[in-house]
Amino acid sequence: MRAEGAATKRLAVLGATGSVGEQTLAVAAEFPERFRVTALAAGRQIGKLAQQVRRFRPELVSVADAERARDLAASLGADAPRIVWGEQGLEAVATHPADLVVAALVGAVGLAPTLAAIRAGRDVALANKEVLVMAGALVLREARARGVRLLPVDSEHSAIFQVLAGQRAEDLQRIVLTASGGPFRSWPAERIAAASVEQALAHPNWTMGPKITIDSATLMNKGLEVIEARWLFDVGPERVDVVVHPQSVVHSLVEMRDGSWLAQLGVPDMRVPIAVALAHPERLPLLAGDGIERLDLARVARLDFEAPDPARFPCLALAYAALASDEVAPAVLNAANEEAVAAFLAGRIPFPAIADTNAAVLAAHRAGGALRDLRDVLDADAWARARAGEWLAGRAA
Repeated sequence: MRAEGAATKRLAVLGATGSVGEQTLAVAAEFPERFRVTALAAGRQIGKLAQQVRRFRPELVSVADAERARDLAASLGADAPRIVWGEQGLEAVATHPADLVVAALVGAVGLAPTLAAIRAGRDVALANKEVLVMAGALVLREARARGVRLLPVDSEHSAIFQVLAGQRAEDLQRIVLTASGGPFRSWPAERIAAASVEQALAHPNWTMGPKITIDSATLMNKGLEVIEARWLFDVGPERVDVVVHPQSVVHSLVEMRDGSWLAQLGVPDMRVPIAVALAHPERLPLLAGDGIERLDLARVARLDFEAPDPARFPCLALAYAALASDEVAPAVLNAANEEAVAAFLAGRIPFPAIADTNAAVLAAHRAGGALRDLRDVLDADAWARARAGEWLAGRAA
């Protein structure tokens, strides 16, 4: 299906075998005359990546290491494209000829290749929120210097991006991010304290990867989105609020200075914000055929909103505290959270220890730093991971 006059857009996808990466490729496959995949980067899921390579025929592919590169080459045989690996491989995919780089890696690993894409003049569809959480000031400086567009893929930031189209920046009063509340929204604190990994991964509305699903359960995901929104939309953190909306139909809202509210609504399906970023400024006909489910407001019947509970979900307040500290603190918080979530998923700590670890590491950070370059970010990240490791080891002792 193709809109008249639309040119084929070349896509490079970082994180091709993850949840957002797979859904990005599903949208591209639905509109083969609109999109051509030129490069893919993945990690260790070689079987899944091999299937993607056979289907989309990219010119370049990156994997985690040399061993997996050999495995992929053996699997593809004569059909194998150029295969690279490691950090250099990610940057090679990020800078490969493309009209849009989809940054869908999870965590800090996505920062360097996304910066490489920006410095190469590539527009970026940004799903890897840690890029702006860790280095928002640096990334925005680079993007502005090169005239690069950052197109948000997170459903909340995509919603804001859509409703602000055509609005004057000076008319914006505040941004309100909606949160589903995750699987523990109505649980008492003592039950949350005993939550299992399986329970934390049982998100009520969205299908996502394990790390982001745990972040949703702690509300750290929303805290990271507050930091991301501060940079994407150039607003102070005091103008970014969060409200819990369990139906996940209103994806975010803005309040204008005349008291008007603008919101974007839709079914909770990541293909919608992905398609908005891929086709911008056009809209793809996702409702055609067996595409996106149509939103039926009569069936939804009601839309509920409530304030998040800081006592049961302290990670959200930590994000605001990091923004109030210095440019380095969000990178510190993000690194601590990645280490804590990994420990929880491995069964080494209870659920509340995620927030405890984040708070301890952030409290140990000495404020006053500015982000001058990527080295500053990586140093802060390394320090925070080491400090989190010490904290987690102390808990286990």
